[in-house]
Amino acid sequence: MSSNGFPITLPPDPRRFDLSIPPGTLNSPPALPASMKAVVTRSGGGYERLDYCDVPVPRPLPGTVLIKVRAAGVNNTEVNTRLGWYSASVDQGTNDNSDSSPGDAPGDGGWADPTPFPFIQGTDCCGEVVASGGSGPAPGTRVLVRPCMRTAGFSGDDTVWMGSDFDGAFAQYLLAPAADAFPVDCDWSDAELGSIPCAYGTAENMLHRAAVKAGETVLVKGASGGVGSAALQLALRRGARVIVVTSAGKRDAVAELGAHQVVDRGADLLELLGEQSVDVVVDNVAGEAFIENLGLLRRRGRVVSSGAIAGPLVRADMRDLYLKDLSIIGSTAWDEPVFSNLISYIEKNEIRPLVCAEFPLEDIVEAQKLLLERKHVGKIVLIPPA
Repeated sequence: MSSNGFPITLPPDPRRFDLSIPPGTLNSPPALPASMKAVVTRSGGGYERLDYCDVPVPRPLPGTVLIKVRAAGVNNTEVNTRLGWYSASVDQGTNDNSDSSPGDAPGDGGWADPTPFPFIQGTDCCGEVVASGGSGPAPGTRVLVRPCMRTAGFSGDDTVWMGSDFDGAFAQYLLAPAADAFPVDCDWSDAELGSIPCAYGTAENMLHRAAVKAGETVLVKGASGGVGSAALQLALRRGARVIVVTSAGKRDAVAELGAHQVVDRGADLLELLGEQSVDVVVDNVAGEAFIENLGLLRRRGRVVSSGAIAGPLVRADMRDLYLKDLSIIGSTAWDEPVFSNLISYIEKNEIRPLVCAEFPLEDIVEAQKLLLERKHVGKIVLIPPA
C-alpha cells in the first residue's frame, strides 16, 4: 500500500519505493499537513466515481521525493482507464466514450491487469519538491515528473504509469521516485509546464521510435489534440516536412503551429497526397481510415501509433506492408532519452506549450467533459488548491 492508503504496484526496488520502511521515518518536515485535497477514482464507471475529498498526505520513502502539485494536465488515458477502455473486451473507439451517465466499466478494466481502484489518477505533474527520502532534487526545486517509469531501469521492459498503476497528480501532493523528478529551469507558467509530460513524452517517443529525421515528410493524424499538436511541433523541430489532418474548425489554430500543409479530416488522402508520398505516419486515430496509411507510405516507410481514437480494430493490405518493406511501430513505454530531451527543448524554448483551459482541481468533471467534446486545441490543465 502507498502511504495515503491506496494501492501501489511498484516493487520494493532500492531505486524506487522501498515499501518495507514505514512512512514518515525519513525527511518528513513537521510543517506538512496531515491531509490534502485529492480526486480519488473509487471504481470504474462514470463521473460519479470521481470523489473530491480529503486523504492523508504521503510521507517520503527512501528514493522518493514529495512534490507539491502546482498543475496537472488532463489526458484521454485517465478517462479511458476509468471507463475500462483498455479492456480487451472493448472494440469501439475512444470517441464513443460519452461518459454522460453512471455505469459500470468492464470488469477487467485494463489490457493485461485489473485497474487498482481506488486510487488517485493524474499522469501529468508540474510541482515543487517539498521533502525527500534522502536523494533527488532539493526542496524548493520546480520539477516535471516522468510519468512512464521503468521498474527495473531501461535494461528491462517492465513499466508502470503514474496515475494509473499508482497514485498520481490529481491531488495537492504527490509521492514520486526521485529518479523520475526532473528539475526544469524556464519562465513558463506552472500550467504550461503541466501540459507537457504525457502528451509531449508520448509524441517524442513515437518520433524517436520511428527515427524521424530532417528532410522526411511526416503525416500527423488528429493534429489538434495534445499528442497530435506535440507531434507536429516535435517533427518540425527535427527538420521534417509536416502534413497534418484536423477538422475544418481547427485548421487555423493548427496552421499557426507551423504545419506545411493542413488537410481536412475526412478527405481522401490517397487522392489528395498521392500514393507513396510520406515517410512516416503518426496515427493515434486508427479506425477505418488506418488502411490508407500503408498506401501513403514510401518504401521503408513507418507508421507509428500510441492510440486508437476512432477504434482499435483496423484493416490493412499486407501486400503494401511486405512489398514496400514497411514498419508498423507501437509506442507506449518511453525510451531513456525521451524525457531528458523534452526538458532540454523546454529550457531552449524549442517547443511551445498549448494550454486551452485551466480548471480548479475540484472541477475535474467539467474539465473532462470539455476534453470529450473534442472541440479544443491543446491541453486542459487542473490547478490544485494552494
